[in-house]
Amino acid sequence: MPAGQGIVVGNEIPYKASALARKQANFANRFTLDPEAKCYMPGIPRATYMPFPFQIVQGTSKIMMVYEFAGANRIIHLDSVPPPPANSWMGHSTGRWDGDTLVVDVTSQVDQTWFDRAGNFHSDLLHVVERFSLPDRDHLQYDIAVEDPEVFTRPWRMAMPLYRRVEPNAVRLEFKCVEFSEELLYGHLRKKP
Repeated sequence: MPAGQGIVVGNEIPYKASALARKQANFANRFTLDPEAKCYMPGIPRATYMPFPFQIVQGTSKIMMVYEFAGANRIIHLDSVPPPPANSWMGHSTGRWDGDTLVVDVTSQVDQTWFDRAGNFHSDLLHVVERFSLPDRDHLQYDIAVEDPEVFTRPWRMAMPLYRRVEPNAVRLEFKCVEFSEELLYGHLRKKP
């Protein structure tokens, strides 16, 4: 992985002691445990800051975010909807406008997604509040508040800019990652000579 600057505000994720041990085990086994390596949907917020483009389609009462990685997508409900019947990989997103900033509440995610390749994880009690603001026409400011009382000692935040693809004829392509993860997922099923 290429080096990069951290996006965690304050540079520390406030793990509980018991959760830190699991995070360290995840890191030690990241090449086989990371859900991204298995081509599973990345969850929120990871899907938004992965190095793959995504597209935002805005309607009057819904906003759809379509991600290149693994065909993932989600609907942000701007209207009143009932809670989901079960947790899912991309969670349940409800949004509202705060002036020119889109504020999105994300709940009901499965506990199998990670925040990154370093093994940072969460439980199914994860609550994410995303804030999307537009400082200029080619950038979104993406601020994320994370809360999970089972894993973290307190809420914490991430912040970063997201960049619009401005090259001529830019399109969102499909990244069918299963072809790259087949050996990891199914190699143990190969018939032995």
